[in-house]
Amino acid sequence: MTSALMIEAHGLTKRYGSTLALNGIDLEVPKGAILGVLGPNGAGKTTAVRILTTLATPDGGSARVAGHDVVREKAAVQRNIGVTAQDATLDEVLTGRQNLVMIGRLSGLRRADARVRATELLERFDLTDAADRILKGYSGGMRRRLDLAAGLVTRPPVIFLDEPTTGLDPTSRVRMWDVIREMVADGVTLLLTTQYLDEADELADRIVVIDHGQVIAGGTSAELKTQTGGARLEITLSQPHPGAADALGPYVTGVVDVSHDGRRLRAPVPSTTGLATTVVRALDQAGITVDDVEVRQPSLDDVFFALTGHPTRDADESAAASTESDPDPSAAAVSEPHVRDLEVARP
Repeated sequence: MTSALMIEAHGLTKRYGSTLALNGIDLEVPKGAILGVLGPNGAGKTTAVRILTTLATPDGGSARVAGHDVVREKAAVQRNIGVTAQDATLDEVLTGRQNLVMIGRLSGLRRADARVRATELLERFDLTDAADRILKGYSGGMRRRLDLAAGLVTRPPVIFLDEPTTGLDPTSRVRMWDVIREMVADGVTLLLTTQYLDEADELADRIVVIDHGQVIAGGTSAELKTQTGGARLEITLSQPHPGAADALGPYVTGVVDVSHDGRRLRAPVPSTTGLATTVVRALDQAGITVDDVEVRQPSLDDVFFALTGHPTRDADESAAASTESDPDPSAAAVSEPHVRDLEVARP
């Protein structure tokens, strides 16, 4: 493995019965970078994370995290990672501080060191005022921040964030984004799965799109957007005009789509500075008046739709249940003792 890579996977496959959850995916994440993994429910994102965090065993392919093989060196991988999953594993009847201290103790920290680390994380995640409140009284955003803090107790160099802002309000999401940026500034490597395209656009250095267990595209946000064919011109006329489409001909790169009422026109165009002004002038010279004109740059939503034929959140829930759930016995063997330890070792 190249020393600069903290996460590397080649040809990962995983099957649950007749369902092929992963079909030979490749991933690479350099040190101190964020890889955004996009895909609808059931695409295989969570299955990939479970393999990379040693909670599931691949049927084929190989993967290394922080230089360690995820199958042959599970313990070493676990010592070098933090995980924030979709379902938090914090104890509802403990306070935020008690949860972090407990996790520190279970991770091998001395009690005094665990308390110091808990205090540091509560301050960093703006939870000091709620530190001694029972977790049941936390809001959704507070719970997610505490869950993320829990994954950092041991200062791991690699963090896996599995849809960390799902269900949060816009303000809480932006706050989480700030925390994630701070982590990367400290040198942490992140793999982020998300269904929120704006989240990947804001945070990720590189993005891969997964659908039906395969990586169907990858690159920077800008590179992916160029795959949709450039910008799109959207015009609303004051009133329908039969010559509007022809007047736009010299400025577009494809077919002009005209709405049923004849007032709204859409067409692909090159990303040229001043194009909107040029188009308005051309229409005016043709005697066509315009209410609104916009040159819309492609978004990751456009990219995903172009690649998959559906928006990220338009997924078959039954497929999600069969693909993303993990009946692998090895996963249960890893996770269940940890849960039992948490119940016994309350501070």
